Amino acid sequence: MINTSLKQLAALLGEKKISSVELTQVYLDRIATLNPELNAFITLNEAVSLADARAADARIAAGNAAPLTGIPLAHKDIFCADGWRTTCGSRMLENFIAPYDAHVVSQCKAAGMVTLGKTNMDEFAMGSSNETSYYGAVKNPWDKRAVPGGSSGGSAAAVAARLAPVATGTDTGGSIRQPAALTGITGLKPTYGVVSRYGMIAFASSLDQAGPMAKSAEDCALLMNVMAGYDERDSTSLERPAEDYTRDLDRPLAGLRIGLPREYFAEGLSADVAAAVDAALAEYRKLGATTVDISLPNTKLSIPVYYVLAPAEASSNLSRFDGVRYGYRAPEYGDLTDMYEKSRAQGFGTEVKRRIMIGTYVLSHGYYDAYYMQAQKIRRLIAQDFAEAFRQCDIIMGPTSPDTAFDFGDKSGDPVAMYLSDIYTIAVNLAGLPGMSVPCGTGSNGRPVGLQLIGNYFSEAKMLGVAHQYQLATDWHTRMPENI
Repeated sequence: MINTSLKQLAALLGEKKISSVELTQVYLDRIATLNPELNAFITLNEAVSLADARAADARIAAGNAAPLTGIPLAHKDIFCADGWRTTCGSRMLENFIAPYDAHVVSQCKAAGMVTLGKTNMDEFAMGSSNETSYYGAVKNPWDKRAVPGGSSGGSAAAVAARLAPVATGTDTGGSIRQPAALTGITGLKPTYGVVSRYGMIAFASSLDQAGPMAKSAEDCALLMNVMAGYDERDSTSLERPAEDYTRDLDRPLAGLRIGLPREYFAEGLSADVAAAVDAALAEYRKLGATTVDISLPNTKLSIPVYYVLAPAEASSNLSRFDGVRYGYRAPEYGDLTDMYEKSRAQGFGTEVKRRIMIGTYVLSHGYYDAYYMQAQKIRRLIAQDFAEAFRQCDIIMGPTSPDTAFDFGDKSGDPVAMYLSDIYTIAVNLAGLPGMSVPCGTGSNGRPVGLQLIGNYFSEAKMLGVAHQYQLATDWHTRMPENI
């Protein structure tokens, strides 16, 4: 049951071979058994989950079910969900109960999906390893000495360990794709604006984007059909005709041109990751695709550009957490200024405070032009690199991460080393393009390797089809961690 696809689960529910209550209980039981060690979930409410499942069963019985009605899912704890504790992985929001639903959550509810719980994450989505969460690190189901990646590490670990058939995540600089790669699942970061950010606690507003995390590209496509859509409450939401993201799943790959950026296969890429990616590319050639060499010359600048722009936006977005309206307030303080200082000092973790300080610095008088404006100019050059590349190819492929999952503590003391783990993913967010990661092998240590696919704007359906054809020919996406 836990390895069954969403389409198969929907068929079983529709044929009354299993009820949503029974299916939900299967996952709740696995969570009760495995979550104490994995720490993938922050908040659970079994009574609410089972009530949702009973409502889904009634909807199915009445004959008005949607394609995913009755399917359980997990939400990253960055999405507000009415009546659910929503912490964003921070002490600052430890006791915050959301009074409304994020657009993504309301879309899933409208589809009749069942919320299993809220998944752990790097604090305010700032991190690449899930080690910055106030609620403790998430363990990688493939090797519990290893990180699951971040910031959507809880969602990734939940899907990889089959604690949930599918989960939501968010991607600001690779936070869906990198943990998907490190835990051997499939994750999609859509074109910026395709999925509403309403009710998604903001980190960097021009970069944040929600997306699906699942075992397979087909499952991601089905969840994208639910998540995507225009929302007038989000000024960055794009008003476009509704799409069926499953429409290209069966399209053959003959004639597909795959671009291989030389910058993604240069120094810094580990040999075992390179070997797995090369094997995946060989499989694509067997399926009828051709590969062409391309260049993304400003790739090396994506890290410094990102770590100017993202902290600047975070500094602005997180200014609302001051101990006054909601969130953590220091228990002892003198005057108002002292309350601000102590509440923020005690409520935020080290990485969040580091990025707020950097962001405040680059936005300050005398440095705004030198840093922030220059970074915006280079951001445009990075987008132009991709535009030029897509004149030569249909889709871009390469590694998602330069290494397999690293051990806890390996990079937590060296922020720059941690930031470099996103070297292949960040440019996609800076350009606003869609990107995804699919499992394509294992490294020398037995930990998963991810293949990254990057598409042109609004090419999610094509990307999902390209990934699906690969997954029909291989079984990496069906493999589970041992002892799970």
